[in-house]
Amino acid sequence: MSRAPHDGVTLLDPAYATVLGELPAFDLSDATVGVMRQHIGAMGPPFTPSGRVRHADHTVTGPDGHEVVVRVYTPDGVTGARPCVYAIHGGGFVMGGYEMLDRLLDGWCAELGIVGVSVEYRLAPEHPYPAPLDDCYAGLAWVHANAATLGVDPDRIGIQGTSAGGGLAAALALLARDRGEVPIAFQVLECPMLDDRLHTPSSNLERLQVWSRESNVYGWSAYLGSRYGTDDVPATAAPARATDLAGLPPAIVCVGGADGFRDEDIAYATRLMQAGVPTELHVYPGAPHGAHIVPDAAAARQWVRDVEEWVARQVAD
Repeated sequence: MSRAPHDGVTLLDPAYATVLGELPAFDLSDATVGVMRQHIGAMGPPFTPSGRVRHADHTVTGPDGHEVVVRVYTPDGVTGARPCVYAIHGGGFVMGGYEMLDRLLDGWCAELGIVGVSVEYRLAPEHPYPAPLDDCYAGLAWVHANAATLGVDPDRIGIQGTSAGGGLAAALALLARDRGEVPIAFQVLECPMLDDRLHTPSSNLERLQVWSRESNVYGWSAYLGSRYGTDDVPATAAPARATDLAGLPPAIVCVGGADGFRDEDIAYATRLMQAGVPTELHVYPGAPHGAHIVPDAAAARQWVRDVEEWVARQVAD
């Protein structure tokens, strides 16, 4: 008896089906991206601050004169130079804002006693590559240069990103390695958006939930502009294209089994290992892109535990 081909729905854990069915469709285009930016800001459960972490916004001037806003999260009652997590929000390069990281960094700073930083980078299509990555690097360089004032150990700054933020984090690790100006201690890549070529089986699945193939095409074409569909795409734009991964910081890579990024993320983690980079890889069967959108799902809870435990080991005194 022949089996029906897999697609994004048949791979999906039933714990996600009802909630995802109620979400607005991500029908992205230049005409709709403004409305979709409003939708992504309203997604997710309400955030209640711990009351144990202060945050303040700072303005950084980038190399092209653009002012980049970074938000610094500082835990109460912690003294001395602390490890830092520099986090980059997701949104397919075209949506989202740094406030999306308030929940994550409030929790990590309170529980782990670290300093957190999030960055408000420019969005495509108005600002294609390399503007978003330039903003991320400018913020990172500012944190390193002002480490003493911020209470940060300049040799213990790690980076984190989810989805497009994960792609930017991976690109930032490559850029920092090659420039040799800012050391990065570790990288947390959560369902990272790494490959513009969409040539893997998972990236071509039908009925992908949350982030479809069509959305992926739009996100990459908006980010790369005239480079999209050509071979003129540098590794700092699409890290899956990097030919040399040696010398990168230790990594954790997490992705859902029902995510279109599954195959490119597994391949990147494998290549990191082959290049001698200490790498931990987690694939969560049945989890879609943005698995945390259903925080009570078993896969989402396990994902959170795995990442928090890994980060805790990296920042342990």
